[in-house]
Amino acid sequence: MNPIPQSPQRPTIITLCGSTRFKRQFEEANASLSLQGYIVLSVGFFEQADDLALTGKQANQLTDLHFRKIDLSDELFIIDVDGYIGESTQREIQYARALEKPIRFYSKEGLPPSPLSLKG
Repeated sequence: MNPIPQSPQRPTIITLCGSTRFKRQFEEANASLSLQGYIVLSVGFFEQADDLALTGKQANQLTDLHFRKIDLSDELFIIDVDGYIGESTQREIQYARALEKPIRFYSKEGLPPSPLSLKG
């Protein structure tokens, strides 16, 4: 068994935030940023895009977990298709700003260029 290679520096950790209705954009951003060498933290699943129902307890748990991901991250990438930012995402942005985390926006930058093209 090969040991895990050790990198001299930890890669930047980016948390993706935004409405879970934008599943395709989340997946594209995750792939693009991962291929550039970033550690990408994202939502657990896409309840809006996949039309899944959550209990209040589940929704609260996922919200708390996402804020912990923000704590772990070095920066945020907001998936705000056509500039849409809902209440949950707005709270995440405010929290990240209070922590002085850099924030980038899909609506302003688009997806970062990827070294590979995605099929489809």
